[in-house]
Amino acid sequence: MKFWTALMELLAEMSERETEAGVIDACKRGDRSAFQVLFEMHKDRVYSVALHFSGDPSTARDVTQQVFLKLFTSIGQFRSDSEFTTWLYRIVANCCVDEQRKRKRFVPLNAEMEVRSMTAGGRQERSYQRKQLSESVRGAVAQLSPKLRLPILLRYVEELSYEEIAEALGCSIGTVSSRLNRGHKELARRLGHLRGEVAGE
Repeated sequence: MKFWTALMELLAEMSERETEAGVIDACKRGDRSAFQVLFEMHKDRVYSVALHFSGDPSTARDVTQQVFLKLFTSIGQFRSDSEFTTWLYRIVANCCVDEQRKRKRFVPLNAEMEVRSMTAGGRQERSYQRKQLSESVRGAVAQLSPKLRLPILLRYVEELSYEEIAEALGCSIGTVSSRLNRGHKELARRLGHLRGEVAGE
């Protein structure tokens, strides 16, 4: 049973890759409808990385637009000897950094958060605490330098391997490991005050 399940999953994955390859080939030929399909296939992924990187929905939308504009004008440069998503992540990373340079500084996610006392108890209070905890973590990630933030996002939000991150960012696996380690330490330092809250759950 496990064999057939694994086989079905493999066939589905192969089908997805073949579909994507066909769409990319059509994009290279200038097929506008294929560009729309490619956009629909990857827009959520691109927006997710941009949002976690910037901490601002408006900025994330701008970055997403820039990514696809750049993608559509440079699709001919893509070579099938690497994964398309890895090539896409490199464009996303570059656009995120470019946008940050353009805006000079980003406002952390939790900068505009209004800390209110909640009178409601039970599930509502617990849900509020979890939301606050999540916002604090996202805010801490948003405050990391781009060099540390991108590997963290690609690893834990997009679940890329060290090899995929290295290829997307154009650096060695050792550099990825080092940056992740530094990112972990920085997040631990920024979020140390939350340990009691996490342990209490």
